Amino acid sequence: MTAPAAAPAAAGAADLMSPLALFLHADVVVKVVMIGLLFASIWTWGIIITHAQRLKRINRDSQAWEGDFWAAKDIDTFHDARGKDDLPSARIVTAGLKEWRQSIALPSGDRSGARERLTTVMSAEVEQELDRLSDRLNILATVASSAPFIGLFGTVWGIMRSFTAIAGANNTSLAVVAPGIAEALFATAIGLFAAIPALIAYNRLTHGLDRLEARLNRFADRFHATLSRELERGD
Repeated sequence: MTAPAAAPAAAGAADLMSPLALFLHADVVVKVVMIGLLFASIWTWGIIITHAQRLKRINRDSQAWEGDFWAAKDIDTFHDARGKDDLPSARIVTAGLKEWRQSIALPSGDRSGARERLTTVMSAEVEQELDRLSDRLNILATVASSAPFIGLFGTVWGIMRSFTAIAGANNTSLAVVAPGIAEALFATAIGLFAAIPALIAYNRLTHGLDRLEARLNRFADRFHATLSRELERGD
């Protein structure tokens, strides 16, 4: 005869444990922590999607651009037509050609110095491209490392408030203790929800940037060798 009454009670308990109910019944400090972590999670996902799409596009377009570059019969003609493309490889070629032209215009004809300047200029361009592409990745690292602790702060605060309320009510039954602790623990869950994707994405995007750096360095070295041969022919 008690089963029909147990069902509504279980449904009510489930409603109290829903994410929305846990947020609405939480302490104001815990609510601020939860809202901050949710905004951090949204910001993190925006960075993840933007950087992942950009890195994918750059890798795809750079592969096609570099293939066309090495297949071109005349570098100057190709650069005049495609040198302004918004790609790291195009900017490396532009920087290298600019330095090469300035070097061959010098009366000294110092080939060794020209090679060193070409190496410096193209290496600096590679580093500049990586700095541009890695912009805001530090936010992912910050969220990944700090979000769990911010959530833990909300949890500790919420538990302290719950125990204070329990002491005031003179009641230590599980029905009284559980909702307050659940609300507090929900802050830690949100912190982990923000931190875990940020950590995974940071590692993946960093790995992708490392691979792109290696690729750009290989392209710059190969182009440097091409320009060095042109310097030899100039003599």
